[in-house]
Amino acid sequence: MTPKVEIPPATVMPPLPNKSKGESSSVKKVLLQFAPFFGLLSVFILFVILCPPAFYSFYNFKTIITQTVIVGIAAMGMTMIIISGGIDLSVGSQIALGTVVIATILNMGGPGVEASTGITILAALGAIAACAVCGWLIGLTTSRLNIVPFIVTLGVMQIARGVAKWIGKEQTVSTPVNNLQKLMLLDPEPEWLIFAPGVWITILLVALTAVVLKYTVFGRYIFAIGSNEKTARLCGINVSLTRMAIYTFSALFTGVASVMQYSNLTVGDPTAAAGMELDIIAAVVIGGGSLSGGEGSAMGSIIGALIMAVLRNGCNMLGVPNFVQEVIIGVIIIGAVAIDRLKHHIKA
Repeated sequence: MTPKVEIPPATVMPPLPNKSKGESSSVKKVLLQFAPFFGLLSVFILFVILCPPAFYSFYNFKTIITQTVIVGIAAMGMTMIIISGGIDLSVGSQIALGTVVIATILNMGGPGVEASTGITILAALGAIAACAVCGWLIGLTTSRLNIVPFIVTLGVMQIARGVAKWIGKEQTVSTPVNNLQKLMLLDPEPEWLIFAPGVWITILLVALTAVVLKYTVFGRYIFAIGSNEKTARLCGINVSLTRMAIYTFSALFTGVASVMQYSNLTVGDPTAAAGMELDIIAAVVIGGGSLSGGEGSAMGSIIGALIMAVLRNGCNMLGVPNFVQEVIIGVIIIGAVAIDRLKHHIKA
């Protein structure tokens, strides 16, 4: 008899990994991560080509950087709020309130009398404190009464604007000469600063925000709440207390922005910064912040603010009407949100 020869079953080879697909996905992630920087570079190069040589002069560069200060500082606080999954529509009104508080305190020494250093510092701290109270009220209301931030901040926007008009008696409040008026000078004093003091303050605050978000427990809590609030609660995070801290801390940045706004105007104006909250939110979104929460960075937000400043500056040099500028910025915001959606699609 012929012995049976057992044929072993065919060995099924596992499919080889598709390296090209993985590499393509990695490249897309890198491009999306640096999208704000590429956007700023593209916009700048475009205006270098279209605009007269004055656009890329050092003096105009100083102008663009200085124009970024107010929105950039406020965007640092807004970055924390948006990362946590919230929103704040009251920042423009808070900035106006801060300018009026500064003007009122500066006039305590009497009209026409140059404000002393002590009064000047007190005025700046008063504006920051007024904004911090607004932020604390927003955080308290949203966390304790469980009302969505959109509604709460919409209400606080009206309240802060109304209080500013009440304090200022519905008119601009002139002030005596003081050192706060020098913070936004294109030609700073002393000259060795090169840029306005407000620019250096902005750089310090961007660095502070980056450190808080990346290297502190508070920063990790912000990302955790924005990524998944229920999971954050299960991990033992006091979401209500953290949310109050986020809005209060953010309002401190808004207070500093109000000091810069006063320096820019040199008066207290209860109607100032109308609509600025949209520019601030746009800066965060253009810089890679996700309105769904859980994503954003200090560097991205300041780049977003720079993109808007370059756009406005370049368009003004080209004689582009303001309404066209608004349309362009609106298209860019929609594009930034579309990129955010694409980013989530790639991750999924």
